[in-house]
Amino acid sequence: MDDRPPSRLAGLLERAVDVRPGEVAALLLSFAYFFCLLSSYYVLRPLREEMGIASGVEHLQWLFSGTFAIMLAAVPIFGWIVARLPRRRFVPLVYRFFALDMLIFFALFSLDPHAVAVARAFYVWVSLFNLFVVSVFWSVMADLYSNEQGRRLFGFVAAGGSAGALLGPSLTASLAVPLGPIYLLLIAAVLLELAVQCALALFRHAPPRPRAPDGSADARDAPVGGSLIAGFTTVLRSRYLGGICLYMVLFTATSTFLYFQQANIVADAFADPAERTRLFALIDLAVGVLTLLTQIFATGRVIRALGVAFALATTPVLTAAGFVALAAAPTLALVVAFQALRRAANFAVSQPAREVLFTVIGREAKYKSKNFIDTAVYRGGDAASGWVFAGLRSLGLDLASIALVAVPLALIWLATGLYLGRREAGGAVRLEEDARAR
Repeated sequence: MDDRPPSRLAGLLERAVDVRPGEVAALLLSFAYFFCLLSSYYVLRPLREEMGIASGVEHLQWLFSGTFAIMLAAVPIFGWIVARLPRRRFVPLVYRFFALDMLIFFALFSLDPHAVAVARAFYVWVSLFNLFVVSVFWSVMADLYSNEQGRRLFGFVAAGGSAGALLGPSLTASLAVPLGPIYLLLIAAVLLELAVQCALALFRHAPPRPRAPDGSADARDAPVGGSLIAGFTTVLRSRYLGGICLYMVLFTATSTFLYFQQANIVADAFADPAERTRLFALIDLAVGVLTLLTQIFATGRVIRALGVAFALATTPVLTAAGFVALAAAPTLALVVAFQALRRAANFAVSQPAREVLFTVIGREAKYKSKNFIDTAVYRGGDAASGWVFAGLRSLGLDLASIALVAVPLALIWLATGLYLGRREAGGAVRLEEDARAR
């Protein structure tokens, strides 16, 4: 049955995205799901950035380490839940757990808005929230869409998140002063519940996919089973997943170096917390506009025409060039422009391509190994590179010198992306994973 909405909208989507009959409803629900999810996160992101600076820039590496430690404990719990509950149950459970946390933080900030311990806990919590909810979202996408569908549609799906990344900071920039920052937590909780409703609707309107190679019926909503540490052990057995881990670590290392550069430069430029929060919201808005336009009109075409390897290489190339420029002139204007362009390139091109990498592996790896990579590996890279940055500063290196240190990391990241793109294009990844699992 053709699920296309009124012909005008369907026609626009088919011209812009190359969506096929039977996919339109699922595509729009996926867009709305990610829109609500990232709207919720981006309402909180500027508040998190201010909490990090208010806690002391010199303490950021400790916050990164604390996030990593908690993440290591959370990953096996998530693996246990995924092994036992079907998708339609564990996805709402994860999101509503975080919505409840928002209400708890609202109560704590209401009691003492200036509590440093609560501010630091909130910073760590938002870092966990972001990675877990986005990782679950892309695991669901990799489970629902085939590799061929992902190449065509993930750019538009990611555009839903970019639209949410526009709404979130817009709400924060306009409501933080008249309402007060803590009331943003209630808005974020409502948006997260809307994401749950979109996810449940998507499960009822999943995109059509070919039957399994053995002709069996689709069992994508069954619990994936396996052990609670399967995400880690599967990564150890797979060169492909190991390559994705390295790609992620190099991404986080360069991200952290740039993040710390930004924190130091912004802290020196602005003394007013409200001004800093406003600047972070404006950066998020700029990133959202650039990303959204690229994702709607270009991402799918770039991945289809030039391949996943090219898309994975885009952000590393920009990162290497940006750090060279930052080494020459570590100024506020340059770090803001670099951060905005880099994040836009990552969200618009490299991240959708990175998510396509997971469409060619088995279901258990899509949820457990992907979650391990997106959370523990990601935050492990954050924590390690945070301490490396602090160590380089303690040795007397200035921001320009540290920018030069990041350049070879970006080049290794580039080579890793090209390797992964070739492996994904080879089409033998699923067979490799299945053989290793047996």
